[in-house]
Amino acid sequence: MKRSHALVALLLGAMLCSRAVATQPAKQKPPASQPMALVSPEIHADRTVTFRLRAPGARQVKVSGELAIGTREMKREENGVWSVTVGPLKPELYGYGFVVDGLRITDPLNPRLKPQRSSSTSILDIPGNPPLLHDYQEVPHGTVHFHEYRSRALGVVRRLRVYTPPGYEQKKDTRYPVLYLLHGSGDNEATWTELGRAHLILDNLIAQGKARPMLIVMPDGHALPPGSENRGRAGEAFEKDLLNEVIPLVERTYRVQADAEHRAIAGLSMGARQALGVGLTQRDRFAWIGAMSGYVADPAKNLAAAINDPQLSKKVRLLWIAIGKDDVLLKPTEEMEKVLKEKQIPHTYRVTEGNHSWPVWRRYLGEFAPLLFQNR
Repeated sequence: MKRSHALVALLLGAMLCSRAVATQPAKQKPPASQPMALVSPEIHADRTVTFRLRAPGARQVKVSGELAIGTREMKREENGVWSVTVGPLKPELYGYGFVVDGLRITDPLNPRLKPQRSSSTSILDIPGNPPLLHDYQEVPHGTVHFHEYRSRALGVVRRLRVYTPPGYEQKKDTRYPVLYLLHGSGDNEATWTELGRAHLILDNLIAQGKARPMLIVMPDGHALPPGSENRGRAGEAFEKDLLNEVIPLVERTYRVQADAEHRAIAGLSMGARQALGVGLTQRDRFAWIGAMSGYVADPAKNLAAAINDPQLSKKVRLLWIAIGKDDVLLKPTEEMEKVLKEKQIPHTYRVTEGNHSWPVWRRYLGEFAPLLFQNR
């Protein structure tokens, strides 16, 4: 009996030992080395900036951007990461992208993108010290509202953004003037806030006492799908949507002063052509018109109605045109300005430093907005 107990105990011990060995975790292999976490763009203390892209199969990679970034060849490292350091760069917002074997892409490590129909541009923000006019500052801030609406004029659902100035929600008895602000070709209703920083520019101007509190309405300037078949109809379609849908939506939704004296229209590039075309043909709707890097083709013909209006100087309080001396549209803009001067149309014409780029247009908004809705 004792022997049988001993045998059972021996068998149980062997089983427990075997089970203990079986349940011990197997030794793990050391983890394979993980790729180093990349940062792009990396802004250094001296305002130089390093751009990086992991593309081990690429044959050539470049960074291409506005102003001082330019187009730079990037160097491939052994781990398949391409990089280049540029600068130091002046404080500014810069658009840039990568060109990989001829294909332009955004920076996959940078979540900040320029709003476009087909986005290919990332945003690099180097704040100023002291802050630039478009930088966030500790001042009272307005609100940017997002709208979707069905355009009966076009038969589609469209979008727009509306900036209301600081204090709009509290001042229930106050009505405000409105600036209709238009973007350029390929952009959309979000670009003037995301890259143009229109809302921060107005916040800062209002806080400095340099601009009147106003609403800014930023519609989608592309009224028709892209394509050569729509090119001749796009301007008319946009004007129809603006006049019949956007302005009525704004005036029934917001507390605004709904007359020409308190309406302005301005834009950049394509938006400048739209602003000139709409503003000068709708002289009873807009008294303030601004064009940044834009022109009217065949101005003697297309501005004939405005030029021949004997009341033009009374109806249009400000016709403001500005362009950079290195802008690709300088020559046709000069031709338009020549016609205005010959016909003695009152206007302000400025040729400044700069080219066809957002740093110029942000600066222009900072100059144009303080001129609006003032007693002149």
